[in-house]
Amino acid sequence: MCGIVASCRCLRAGQKTTANGDGSVNHGIEISPQQLSQQLHQGLDAIIHRGPDGSGTWVSHDGSIGLGHCRLSINDLSPSGAQPIHNANDSIHAVVNGEIYDFDRLRDVCTSKHGYRFTGHSDSELVVALYQIHGAPGLFEHLRGEFAFVLVDQRPGSQRVIAVRDRFGIKPLVWTMVSDRVVLAPEAKALKPLGWQPEWDVQSITDSGWLVDERTVFKNVQSVKPGHWMEITDGRGIQMHQYWDSNFQAKTKVETRSIEEMVQGVREQLVNAIRLRMRADVPIGVYLSGGIDSSAIAGIVTHLARTENVKIGSDKATRVACFSVQFPEASGYDESTITGIADRTAKWLGVEVHRRIVDEQRLADDFVDAAYHNEQHHMDLNSVAKFALSSLPRQQGLKVVLTGEGSDEHFAGYAFLTHQFLYEPDLAIPNILADDTELRVSLQTSAINEWHAVRANDGSRTYDGFDDGVLEPVNGSTMPATIQAWNPVSTLYSPWLQQQVQGYDTRKTVLSSISPDVLLKMKDQWHHLHAGLYMWQKSVLENTLLTCEGDRAEMSHSIETRTPFLDHSLTEYVNSLPPSVKLRYKPPNRDDGDDEDSTSNFRWKNASAARRAITEKWILREAVRPFVTDELYRRRKFPFSAPTKVAQGRASASHVQATTDAWGRRGAGIRGLCRRRGGHGFGLWPDGGPSRVSDPQLHGRVGGHWTEAWCQEGDGRGVEFELGVAV
Repeated sequence: MCGIVASCRCLRAGQKTTANGDGSVNHGIEISPQQLSQQLHQGLDAIIHRGPDGSGTWVSHDGSIGLGHCRLSINDLSPSGAQPIHNANDSIHAVVNGEIYDFDRLRDVCTSKHGYRFTGHSDSELVVALYQIHGAPGLFEHLRGEFAFVLVDQRPGSQRVIAVRDRFGIKPLVWTMVSDRVVLAPEAKALKPLGWQPEWDVQSITDSGWLVDERTVFKNVQSVKPGHWMEITDGRGIQMHQYWDSNFQAKTKVETRSIEEMVQGVREQLVNAIRLRMRADVPIGVYLSGGIDSSAIAGIVTHLARTENVKIGSDKATRVACFSVQFPEASGYDESTITGIADRTAKWLGVEVHRRIVDEQRLADDFVDAAYHNEQHHMDLNSVAKFALSSLPRQQGLKVVLTGEGSDEHFAGYAFLTHQFLYEPDLAIPNILADDTELRVSLQTSAINEWHAVRANDGSRTYDGFDDGVLEPVNGSTMPATIQAWNPVSTLYSPWLQQQVQGYDTRKTVLSSISPDVLLKMKDQWHHLHAGLYMWQKSVLENTLLTCEGDRAEMSHSIETRTPFLDHSLTEYVNSLPPSVKLRYKPPNRDDGDDEDSTSNFRWKNASAARRAITEKWILREAVRPFVTDELYRRRKFPFSAPTKVAQGRASASHVQATTDAWGRRGAGIRGLCRRRGGHGFGLWPDGGPSRVSDPQLHGRVGGHWTEAWCQEGDGRGVEFELGVAV
């Protein structure tokens, strides 16, 4: 993992060059190679947290193109692993952020079959080698991992610049135009020294473009979309191409594999994904919560180290270091002290656990720093908690951590996916719900009512009508409305902005972000659950979870995280599986104990009849059963969450109320923070900010609503304050 910056002069299609008085060609604002190098170094300084182990730049002789790189040394710790990277005759140059897995085998292939000569031993050098051998888009099929890179080809007849992002958007890459130059970086703050002036994109913020398409919260700053590559050439200008996309099995295709074969297939794919991610020249740790995803990773890492002697990074030990967040017991959110699951898992595996205690003061202290690194608003405090947790591995001397992100998005782990699953029968394999329409519809109604109640309680954006025709292109899927829970409700904006956005249906932004080809698949080929998973992966996963709770939170502390559940070989296999092995119906009164939750999980104990009858991530549970405790195998999902409600007065008898009472001081803490750090002229929010909220409004049912107000407005004000953003 590293930080990269790039600046490329772009002669757009139809743009004419003009001759100067001395006969030379005028391409726009001229920058000398020395000036460009200085700009690149300044851009790297803004993101030095991404690569504190060294930096370097390369600038073309005429100053038309420049690349910069700051290094977090993971593979090949010697000077030969430094970047920018060049081929043997100095005609191809690249800066790479991320990891390419299985690189030892790929390097051997490039050397033995194609005669390529490497100068170092890093995985990043493969990008230049594979491009020289296969070109673009040919090299992308050989890349397995998380990455974003910029490559310059100066060879006669093939001159171009390409910018590429991995299949799921694990690594960020944003770009904008400054005069006649394309400038790129993983974080917008690195673009300021290259001439960019930050300004809020009000339309993107209000219509949810920042959440569902290539726009960001900054005007004219876009992301290179996951699975896409940008091509820049003189004459044609900027062109965007797609090299990969998620796909699902046709819902009419009858499954011929047995359950046992499918379970074994998932197990083999996941174990291999983790094995590949254990390769590093530095030690590797694991983020461990009380959930099955991270526990399965820790279990498989331990299994591989003990039974196959696979090194845990550079460490030959069989005990992996694990890291966990701990909230105060009274919050009701702590998985390590109340339920003891993380403790018992660690003891069962024989691993060591390091904990970061995250209390109210820690959340308040880290709030603006987290917002500055995230560069966008977030609906809750999870990103702040992840920011705090990510400081812990570095303190223990680690740079690399495996994490469980992406599991819920592919194995259907979220509660709101239950009613998507129940919308239509799964005809791929025999199952009760396919035969009993009345039962399926009854359970679907139960699941929908539960989800509406949850979002209403949180104060999130809701839609009364689900049969109004807007969602007809996606067969009436409610996922576009569900996605809007992550977008601020319009009542949080200043009056002038509320008036401007009045009446706009943000679900339409979701629909417009989906390509016509995919819409046809959603309409005629994919099961309703799979259509919902696709929309979720292309919005909240891509633009918030992998950003605010992923790369930005982790790299702020110079930590590289690796996500085995987002291995594209694994996900392609999972996408081929029928919906009914991801969400599994258990007939009532079946007393076999397979899905019984014996933990003190209040979310599960208050679940609807539908969620009680359906086991989420069923096939994953079966696949990882040899690597986790029986307690975890049977436990229902408890998501990673920082406490979000503010309470008032004494604790009530109810468990939920007791949860909020422990956090009664957060209101003052966050209000004070917003006034102190960023309460000046934000413009999008009413005067007074979160400080206008009275204590009674922070109490009980509306607590979740106002916590979202603090988080979303507070993040915005924090970014504005730190980056100097204009409205």
